[in-house]
Amino acid sequence: MPYTYQYPRAALTVDCVVFGFDEGELKVLLIQRALEPFKGRWALPGGFVRVDETIDAAARRELAEEAGLKDVFLEQLYTFGELGRDPRERVVSVAHYALVKLSDHRAKAATDAANAEWFPISKVPKLAFDHAGILAAALVRLKGKVQYQPIGFELLPPKFTLSELQHLYEAVLETELDKRNFRKKVLGFGLLVPLKETRMAGRHRPAQLFRFDTDKYEKLKKRGFHFEL
Repeated sequence: MPYTYQYPRAALTVDCVVFGFDEGELKVLLIQRALEPFKGRWALPGGFVRVDETIDAAARRELAEEAGLKDVFLEQLYTFGELGRDPRERVVSVAHYALVKLSDHRAKAATDAANAEWFPISKVPKLAFDHAGILAAALVRLKGKVQYQPIGFELLPPKFTLSELQHLYEAVLETELDKRNFRKKVLGFGLLVPLKETRMAGRHRPAQLFRFDTDKYEKLKKRGFHFEL
């Protein structure tokens, strides 16, 4: 005899805050809703969790379906369950944040999204549902985490200059960093591999390129290494 569930059940969704970094600015990927509620309004990528998938799998599926994003850094952020957050029904959302190399992931709308676009954090339009609050929470998490875990490199191309790295941290932390102290600290970790390549930076002389040594970081982490910027 099938079991009859005696309590009302809330619907479960995932919402994803996707960060990218381009032209010295931290950006977030938004989709324009093609369906009601909030048709035509900008929102975070997301959708309902299927009964046969995990929450993380749902988040990755929605990123692929709504924005064409695959194989990106993704982490759970927080659960949002305020009453009335969705006009359709009682909905609880498990929010995630993702970090992508923006040059590899141009905006692409799919399924129920009418459009997809990268917005500078300083120019985000009014968002649907409670997505403004979810974005604010993701920014707080990102600002805290980049200072004790090298997730910032997920936002940079494989090869980068020290200036590009500093501009990324300044954009995320919303503060100006001392050039000499910043370079001394990041080079002191021994996790940046200097390359025999340079990149022109405006009228300045060519700047040396570096790459982040992921393998070395993972080995050091197992021995108790602590990344702190």
